[in-house]
Amino acid sequence: MVRKDITILGLIILFVSLVVTAGIVENKPDEMKSNNLKEKAIPKEYIPIYKEAAESYDVPWKLLAAVHRVETKFSTMDSLVSPKGAVGHFQFMPLTWLGWGYTGSNLGELNKDDNIDITDPTLIEKYGGYGVDASGDGKADPYNMEDAVHTAAKYLSANGASKGELKKAVYAYNHSEAYVAEVMSYFNQYEQAFEPIDVKKKMQ
Repeated sequence: MVRKDITILGLIILFVSLVVTAGIVENKPDEMKSNNLKEKAIPKEYIPIYKEAAESYDVPWKLLAAVHRVETKFSTMDSLVSPKGAVGHFQFMPLTWLGWGYTGSNLGELNKDDNIDITDPTLIEKYGGYGVDASGDGKADPYNMEDAVHTAAKYLSANGASKGELKKAVYAYNHSEAYVAEVMSYFNQYEQAFEPIDVKKKMQ
């Protein structure tokens, strides 16, 4: 009887332990789950960059955060290259970054045989692109967070965001009403409240 009671007690303890453990795993904060961010979460390490770019180009910093969230889930996507050829943290087409004065496809891709450096500020100026060397390292790199955020701010500003035409600017960023609705949804949430969190940056 003693051994049976001990066995039953052991099973009960084991069951309770498993339930508690499962509860702890299930209730982990969303930001700890891979690519599953809370709706109002913004990585706190990016906020100063958003604010600096927003001030430079007179656009709302929370709009930059919203675009970043929609484009690459704050750069936590497995790849920062889209199937359509958009690159970097804010998913710019190469010709938008370098400039449409350079010959390429109508969709903004470079020609397959091209070997041009889209990070060269001199070439960007020559071809009329939006790429910005915000980090001051001599390159305007879509995979550099500062450069990408400032370029997004510059683009949004040039397309109406600095005049308060936020939806127009977002539509220019991606010609999709669904895209505009998603970005503005996050922007409106952030305007009401946001939660600064730590998120591991996944760089290429």
